[in-house]
Amino acid sequence: MPRKKSIYFSDRLMKYLFISSAILVSLVIVSIIWFVGNQGLATFRQASFLEFFTSSKWSPDSGKFGALTFIAGSLATTAIAILIGGPIGLAGAVFMAEIAPQWMRAIMRPATELFAGIPSVVYGYVGITVIVNTLRKTTGSATGYGLLAAGLVLAIMILPTIISITEDTLRSLPDTYKEASLALGATRWQTIWRVLIPAATPGILTAVILAMARAIGETMAVQMVIGNSPRFPNSLFSPTSTLTSNIVMEMGNTPFGSTWNNALFMMSLILLLISLALIILVRTTVKRRTL
Repeated sequence: MPRKKSIYFSDRLMKYLFISSAILVSLVIVSIIWFVGNQGLATFRQASFLEFFTSSKWSPDSGKFGALTFIAGSLATTAIAILIGGPIGLAGAVFMAEIAPQWMRAIMRPATELFAGIPSVVYGYVGITVIVNTLRKTTGSATGYGLLAAGLVLAIMILPTIISITEDTLRSLPDTYKEASLALGATRWQTIWRVLIPAATPGILTAVILAMARAIGETMAVQMVIGNSPRFPNSLFSPTSTLTSNIVMEMGNTPFGSTWNNALFMMSLILLLISLALIILVRTTVKRRTL
């Protein structure tokens, strides 16, 4: 009898511990959203809401708080990263899941996971010394800094995310898909392209969305190669800035509670809302896959 009471007490204790942890995490998330949102929305007490989202004039000393340049820079670098890194990551995942021999897969999978653990400042340093210099020499750009350099660095950084999730999705498909396709006379490549990849589309989309979340929230590597100029990007080689790079460059120089400081918090709120939207999109994609 005492043993049963002890087990019952332990179960109840763990139950309340998990509930308390869930409540604590929820409170932390809500508090972050409330604090960032409260500070960010305070921007519009003295700055125009319409100007903030439609103007590219960023001059806090003159009372100009147009964030369109940084929003466009973030979206453009993310798009470039996905357009370059997406197909490469998909090809790498297909190779590891369906083509590579077992011994090679045993080497490549840990290497991919290790690849994901490299600090972003290392990617930024490699971007400065290799990518920026290469772009300056091959394209005739004055500096080599700009959207393309940042997009290339981000494309490299998102590869582990796309490769790992896509490979797991492909390897989780039932063997009957492949067997049925080959039995009907399809070649190996036809089976991969017309059967396996379409069947793995929800997982591939999840990988791409998570990669987008990683790319749009990256700070240090982008800040090191994009040029950090508050000018609207008019080409792939023009120095510009993103939401994250502008925040890290200016947050330490602004008095807390000032309109300039609040505008940076508003940029943080935009990033937070984008991340939440991408997470909801991932949840929706996964839910549809399980139906």
